[in-house]
Amino acid sequence: MQTTGGEPLRIEISLPRLPLAVYRELAAHLRQVEGVEADLIPQNSQQFDYHQSQVGGLWIQYVQDANPASRQQVDRILEYYSQRYSP
Repeated sequence: MQTTGGEPLRIEISLPRLPLAVYRELAAHLRQVEGVEADLIPQNSQQFDYHQSQVGGLWIQYVQDANPASRQQVDRILEYYSQRYSP
């Protein structure tokens, strides 16, 4: 899962109605996987909407030598959160 040129793969995920606390929990969960970095993307909306998330999304980045088991673990974590928090 690398881009051309040997750059690490970076994925951005945005779930507009996901609460801030869940985004933080997801990022913390992903950071526990070896070879994976994750953090929140700031909200860029100029207007407050109570029904929108307080963050813009989440980015996930695999280090260049991330092993397939780490990628599978990330997939399982994302699947869990998508099943639990998707409308």
